[in-house]
Amino acid sequence: MGFARLSLKGRALRLLAQREHSRTELQTKLARHVQEGDDLQAVLDELQAKDFINPARVAESVVNRRAGRLGHQRLAQELRSKGLDDDLVRATLGRLAGTEQERAAAVWQQRFGHHPATTPQEMARQMRFLAARGFAGDIVRRVVRAGRDAAASGGDEDAAD
Repeated sequence: MGFARLSLKGRALRLLAQREHSRTELQTKLARHVQEGDDLQAVLDELQAKDFINPARVAESVVNRRAGRLGHQRLAQELRSKGLDDDLVRATLGRLAGTEQERAAAVWQQRFGHHPATTPQEMARQMRFLAARGFAGDIVRRVVRAGRDAAASGGDEDAAD
């Protein structure tokens, strides 16, 4: 004998135990498991009423997991793809506005810290790397130029190795 079919609510709770999910994500993931007589919207309504589905927690979870590697634009895209409303996205990302350059510099340092751009082609490659991660253009330029300038002025401690 096999296991009994897991109910929609059971599947939803299993997913929510793994990480925070938005209502839209749960609806998408559970839609393929709907059987005759199941009411997916009622299950989602119940979970939301009991605060198992909470958009603010979803937004905080995404920011906590991804802000160290992604810029403002990419985080906004990810939050919106989860079905979160624009007001919540703006409020959540508003708290990160002052850290964008530090986060971009940390991502650049981790990837290129030992190989700063010495040619225009390498500089463009490094800029594309940061831009693809959602960092703003002016911040990308500042971070890559700062890395190049630090290396040119002898700020590279690894040169003696």
